Amino acid sequence: MIVRLIPRLRAGRHHRCVTESTTSSETGLPTTARSPTARTGRLVGIDMARGLAVLGMFAAHTVPSGWLHTLVSGRSAALFAVLAGVSIALLSGGTEPHTGRRRTASAVRIAARAVPLFVLGLLLTSMQVPAMVILAFYGVLFLLAIPLLPLRATSLAVSAAVLAVVTPLVSFLVRSNMPSPKRLGYTPDLADFTSLEGVAEAFRAIVLTGAYPVLTWIPFLLAGMALGRLEPRVFRGRLVAIGAGLALLGYGVSWLALYVFGGFERIVGIYQGKFPPRVVEELLASNLGTVPTRDPAYLLTAGAHSGTPFEIIGAAGVALAVIGLCLFAERSRTVLFPLAAVGALALTCYAGHLLVLRALGPERLAPLMGEHPHALWLLLVTGALLCAALWRRFLGRGPLEWTLHRLTAALGKLIVRGNPTSAENSTSE
Repeated sequence: MIVRLIPRLRAGRHHRCVTESTTSSETGLPTTARSPTARTGRLVGIDMARGLAVLGMFAAHTVPSGWLHTLVSGRSAALFAVLAGVSIALLSGGTEPHTGRRRTASAVRIAARAVPLFVLGLLLTSMQVPAMVILAFYGVLFLLAIPLLPLRATSLAVSAAVLAVVTPLVSFLVRSNMPSPKRLGYTPDLADFTSLEGVAEAFRAIVLTGAYPVLTWIPFLLAGMALGRLEPRVFRGRLVAIGAGLALLGYGVSWLALYVFGGFERIVGIYQGKFPPRVVEELLASNLGTVPTRDPAYLLTAGAHSGTPFEIIGAAGVALAVIGLCLFAERSRTVLFPLAAVGALALTCYAGHLLVLRALGPERLAPLMGEHPHALWLLLVTGALLCAALWRRFLGRGPLEWTLHRLTAALGKLIVRGNPTSAENSTSE
């Protein structure tokens, strides 16, 4: 796990230098942040990984079934969450967490992005886009990260490992003593905030019962923050190996528990013959944020969006391995510039593709996805790569990224103003 990287980091402290590194466009964080111990140059590999996450989201929303849907479902969103953690760590000091006013300025920037992301998520859901919008949940995750800014890599990695096991169990126990949610895969919208009952339902969904409950998604953010407290380029080889090991642990142990030690037979028995085993397998492969609480055997699964310990460990491992591979791929940054551009404009691309799907409408989407399952995805991918590359080359930040950057840069400067030391050393914009 990430904890194993710490001794090597300490041994290499004499390599310190200032770097300009990419932070999350999806989160709205600035595109530059100075890390006192990172190696050299911009972390283009982080942009590439985020670009893959965006294109994976396109597939999850437009490819109804098949190997591509299975590959990206759940894992693209988990990759986004891990990358958000990396960005937050870089923004707040990298390997040397900010202290004093600089930490306060970082906290203000993160909070200033969390609120617009939350509102944008509500707006998109209110427009009835054909997807479970993650942005409102992300906004809450960023706020939860603020108290964790002082923590270093070891503490963050240990916390991620513990919570990956504990929070799904807590969720299962709490939900077992609650009435079943009215809606599965629920994401809040603006209408929920017009009544106290709606606010209460939105709160339950965001924390516990919704499509991306923060209780079981916080381990992804912590894993990313732990990585951001290290030097990602230095450990990219080990990152790939550790990620692959975690993926094998999560998905492999789940498979053994289900198909060797009888977990799947027990779950099939719960349905009392109403569904054949093949249908039950399909039900377990894709969830809507949580697993049923009828039997603890459901916690043995690792299906997409299940929120079980095995799914969290496996998806986090895939995310770490992808990030490591993308850091290796920086050598081909010229060829992969369009992919990195999508990652740099991730928030704009994510919101844009949802608006395209909304404009098409269900009457066009259903037959198109049925007759040509990959056509719409390929069109979205081609359009995103082309438009993002041109925009990035000639205009820089995307429109949504620029708006969030200007807002948070102004607030950050208010915090460090009047303190010459803080202003001199504050994060470069």
